[in-house]
Amino acid sequence: MLSQESLKQIDRELAKYPAERNRSAVMSALRIAQTELGWLATETIEFVANYIRIPATQAMEVATFYGMYNLKPVGKYKLAVCTNLPCALRGGVNTAEYLLEKLGISKLGGTSADGKFTVVEAECLGACGDAPVLLLNNHKMCSFMTPEAIDKKLAELV
Repeated sequence: MLSQESLKQIDRELAKYPAERNRSAVMSALRIAQTELGWLATETIEFVANYIRIPATQAMEVATFYGMYNLKPVGKYKLAVCTNLPCALRGGVNTAEYLLEKLGISKLGGTSADGKFTVVEAECLGACGDAPVLLLNNHKMCSFMTPEAIDKKLAELV
């Protein structure tokens, strides 16, 4: 299910913890699997759980709790827009609406027709002072996302 390279990466994560604490590697193991496959199908989550020797329900709890895990296929670029109250007060909802309209996506969680962009709603991204913010592919924080800033960012990604 996963490449030997991904399994080696998971083994390196497992080595950081005592054998009886292998559950501590679940977040890293899921991230590694998602990096390789793009998203986490139920079978993938179960495979990871079996590989690190924990009950599948424990891995599923982690994968379904955190927004960084993709439980369905997403576009090449996942744009997570913070719409919690501080960001909403500074335009977070407008940012999400602008992205949806600009990309021709009907609702949050949807993907553009060309498969390039998925726009999702995010819980607090911890950058209230930079609102509105979005997180690109779970790794790059983009601050002060005005329509002009969004247009510039999308042009960089195309």
